[in-house]
Amino acid sequence: MATKTCEKAALILVLTAGVCIAAECSRTRPPEKADGRPSQAKAQAVDQVLKQLTERTGSLKSYQGQIEYKFIQPLLESRALRKGTLYYARFGKDSKLRINFQTLKQDDEKEQKYVEHYIFDGVWLTQLNYQIKSAKKYQLAEPNKPADAFDIASKNIPLLGFTKIENLKKQFDITLVEQKTPRPASYVQLHLKVKPNSIYKDDYVCLDFWIDKKLALPTKVVAVSTEEDIYEIRFLKPKLNKRISKKIFEFTIPKDFGEPEIIPLKKKGQ
Repeated sequence: MATKTCEKAALILVLTAGVCIAAECSRTRPPEKADGRPSQAKAQAVDQVLKQLTERTGSLKSYQGQIEYKFIQPLLESRALRKGTLYYARFGKDSKLRINFQTLKQDDEKEQKYVEHYIFDGVWLTQLNYQIKSAKKYQLAEPNKPADAFDIASKNIPLLGFTKIENLKKQFDITLVEQKTPRPASYVQLHLKVKPNSIYKDDYVCLDFWIDKKLALPTKVVAVSTEEDIYEIRFLKPKLNKRISKKIFEFTIPKDFGEPEIIPLKKKGQ
């Protein structure tokens, strides 16, 4: 679960959207034609949003900002909110990602210090938990074939702007959610409903993305799992294409952590 948690948080710096709870997923969709299909105008509007996202993410060299990650389990009436900072940068053909979580708030308890770091270098994802003083290293790619953080992340959740539009449409019914506000909304909301034959059908029911019109990047993502769990990620105070030192992604495992647990790369067929 730890691997999926950090991967989902990582991939979502490309996303930004609003809130949807399991019971509300079907209600967030915009009106459709009588035959159940969205109008041609709305379909074209969705295509335009996806095109802009693709162009924007294609020019993204670095990203730094605050991140809030909320995990909600309605059946258990439980929720946990973690806050921290996210860093992403491309150095030539290589990319690096780091998420430093600093606090945790569970249910109605007070927010407390809870330090946990996730660092991805293209091959290894390292998890450092400073509460229990443990380290885990997950191999996510072959050493001679390092992967981009978003390529790894997209195996667990679709990345708007990084996933080809044609592939995205094969997996989801995508609609533009109309915003009923007295003033023009500063964001665009896309609702993705998983198709019956989608590769994500065993993982998600639906996803919602809120995209900042000015930044042309997602600011919030909400995913509802088939088990009715809700993953909500917000990206706050982003800094785009600013210089990020490689030292940000450097780390050492504290001596009192002991030997790290190594989880090797799963081979095809395993």
